Amino acid sequence: SFKGSNSSLCAGERVQEGIMKVFPDAVISIIPISDGGEGFVEAAVKASAGIKKSTIVNDPLMRPVTAFYGISKDLAFIEMAAASGLTLIPEELRDPGKTTTFGTGEIIKEIITQGFRKILIGIGGSATNDGGAGMAQALGYKLLDKGGKEIPPGGENLHSLSTIRQDNVLPLLKNTKIIIASDVRNPLLGKNGAVMTYARQKGAAEEQLPFLEENLKHLKNIVSRDLSPDFSETPGAGAAGGLGFGLLSFCGAEIRSGINTILDLASFDSLLDSADIIVTGEGRIDGQSLQGKVPVGIAERALRKKVPVLALVGDIDGSMEMIYKAGIASVMSTVNKAMALKEAMALSSPLLTDAAERAFRMIKLGMSLR
Repeated sequence: SFKGSNSSLCAGERVQEGIMKVFPDAVISIIPISDGGEGFVEAAVKASAGIKKSTIVNDPLMRPVTAFYGISKDLAFIEMAAASGLTLIPEELRDPGKTTTFGTGEIIKEIITQGFRKILIGIGGSATNDGGAGMAQALGYKLLDKGGKEIPPGGENLHSLSTIRQDNVLPLLKNTKIIIASDVRNPLLGKNGAVMTYARQKGAAEEQLPFLEENLKHLKNIVSRDLSPDFSETPGAGAAGGLGFGLLSFCGAEIRSGINTILDLASFDSLLDSADIIVTGEGRIDGQSLQGKVPVGIAERALRKKVPVLALVGDIDGSMEMIYKAGIASVMSTVNKAMALKEAMALSSPLLTDAAERAFRMIKLGMSLR
């Protein structure tokens, strides 16, 4: 997807328009892809021929919101951002000290109650920094202060946690397999952890960071004392404001690569057998794209079958040498003139179509060379 402007499916449709202007007889397959963040449910539902369902839960500020999830046969798919995402909150109200993953827990509870025993959950785009505490409360865990009262939701209240009780936990949770689909590798704590890496973009003020960090550390200590082994150093524990840690600790979840989870659901490798070229992309390609991002994840598989990959991207940042070595044959920007980011996002659809047409005109020119 091109975050904030085009879903993966819409981006594919715009690219298809551009290709068809140059090669009207081309046979094109559009495969929505997600690395576990935005668009995860849409991609998983399309890949598995499932359906999307809606439900009313609590948003990150404990206000009612219509969220969604997907189901297919014996599998269910959750996108945590549907209930606990940053885009659900106006910019002036964003504060990871106050936001909660309670709504995500409500979706998990609903799915389990319906009889599903295997859940794939994509964790990205969160508004939260509560270590999954709110999710745990929605599933029946009692997070109590020294006086035996339930602690309020939000990352700023974790310091008052004294005891975790499991008496009222949803009984079927222990028989449910939960798989986290994420390519975020951050631990829970430290300079690369949930707070120091992501809290600012969720609205945290600089002076809040040490307090939020200490609160997550306190949660980790109480959880490892009362519940489970210490998962704070597990790669991905810091994803979604520590929801990765919460799912590992409270739900016995496991973490898998988000991009590979979706590619496997879509039987992507078998589709490569008849492909001449793959077009992928994202809003910005840079050094971080090597860390499990969609284009490189696709290129790794394409490289094995010697299918060339073209990336259409909004912004190209820095040297592309490592990107090319990772298997992406060429990169083209969708931006066709000097423009502000806001304008580029507003024009994302026509720019994608134009970039695809330009790229495939170059391919056609190459085909005519002697």
